[in-house]
Amino acid sequence: MSKQSWGVAAAFPWMGRQRFFEPGEVRLAILSLLTEAPKHGYQLMKELQDFSGGLYAASAGSVYPTLQQLETDGLVTVAVESGRRVYRLTRTGKKEAASDPEALRRIFERAKACEDWGHAMGPESIWLWGSVGLLVKESMRAAGRVGNDRVREILDRARRQMEEL
Repeated sequence: MSKQSWGVAAAFPWMGRQRFFEPGEVRLAILSLLTEAPKHGYQLMKELQDFSGGLYAASAGSVYPTLQQLETDGLVTVAVESGRRVYRLTRTGKKEAASDPEALRRIFERAKACEDWGHAMGPESIWLWGSVGLLVKESMRAAGRVGNDRVREILDRARRQMEEL
């Protein structure tokens, strides 16, 4: 499937979402990250943020209660190492982490799309948002006058020129 056929969601993967993670996905993402190696809470928060290119900032208020619930559910064990609580998956936790590969695939696809945006969102880009907004508005108006194909052709040419810079 081409990016054009995905519509707006291909360009703006967070549109229509109030949150990066759907209910239960933080739990699954943490379990998935713990399959790589034991980690402490701050590491998990940092990796969740890096995972999305910085567009999602994991908070202690979402990560630590999730870790506590995982411990209560017997999916992780906790040991203090160098003054930090380090979380390891139990056998049951490993099974749970592998239980819904389709949900993990959706999370990783969303994260990859956001990661790409995160790399483009440096401090220098803030000055472009006004121009981008005007371009979007005029593109919509023009599409109403001359049709989508002509506008898409112009926008695709502009995108290719930007990629060449």
